Amino acid sequence: MKAWHYALLVFLGGCCYGALSTFVKLAYSAGYSVSVVTGSQYLFGALLMWILALFSKKKKLTFAKIGKLLLAGIPLGLTGVFYYQSLQTLHASLAIIFLFQFVWIGSLIEWLFYKKPPTMAKIISIGILIIGSILAAGIIAEGGGEFTWQGIAWGILSALTYTSFIFLSGMEGDIPPVQKSALFATGGVVTVFVFFLPTELFQLPVLLGVAPYGLFLGLLGVALPPLLFSIGMPHIGPGLGTILTASELPIAVILSSLVLSEQVTMSQWLGVVFILGGIVAGNVKVTKNRRNKVSVEAETNS
Repeated sequence: MKAWHYALLVFLGGCCYGALSTFVKLAYSAGYSVSVVTGSQYLFGALLMWILALFSKKKKLTFAKIGKLLLAGIPLGLTGVFYYQSLQTLHASLAIIFLFQFVWIGSLIEWLFYKKPPTMAKIISIGILIIGSILAAGIIAEGGGEFTWQGIAWGILSALTYTSFIFLSGMEGDIPPVQKSALFATGGVVTVFVFFLPTELFQLPVLLGVAPYGLFLGLLGVALPPLLFSIGMPHIGPGLGTILTASELPIAVILSSLVLSEQVTMSQWLGVVFILGGIVAGNVKVTKNRRNKVSVEAETNS
């Protein structure tokens, strides 16, 4: 696969996350609680991954590696937990802005721990993404509501755990992606069940009723993103990965307009354009650098 193929997979993983809010709103409108919706999302997502794992290539793993991958799934579950907690005290447009801070947190972590300082092009790209996120979230048009320290803290924590999962998804690159993603999902579902204790979910009428929503949410929020990240992230790096996953917010805005018939302002559409432009700007520069690096290596070898 070419470099842009891996970038596309990570971009699509972000798109999957962007579709979640639409299906979550549909589930809420059907009368299901936060704990039931979240619990069904992670339960069905983990089941889907293990069914797929049964029919895919697997590698024999040590108990240490299994435990490591299960622990790496904790940030996957915590992101949902923290984001939902943030929504309890913050307006949705504010909560998603705090979650969206992962676009610069990823580059900061890459700089601190991997000694890869962000290029000027990446800094400009992140700046464009932040501006676009403020516009796309509708915070200017809606006023955003009131700030609460609790909501801000939960929102920042959700950004940190989301960034952590993006980084961890690139670990153990020699393990088949499906097998690795199934273990990630298992760690995520255990984490969510510990925090939410969705006992109501296991009442048969509730389980059957929420199943269609849980399957969609599990596929788009638990199964596909870890799988796509596991394939693409080792090849593009977490710094670019956090920029590519910014595709989450434009998809959320587009689907809210098309599926939920929500009114989307001109400033929000402008924000979508800014975010997509920021993603392209960050990706084009990195791809060009990689091509130059390959050319130099080829000349050296010859």
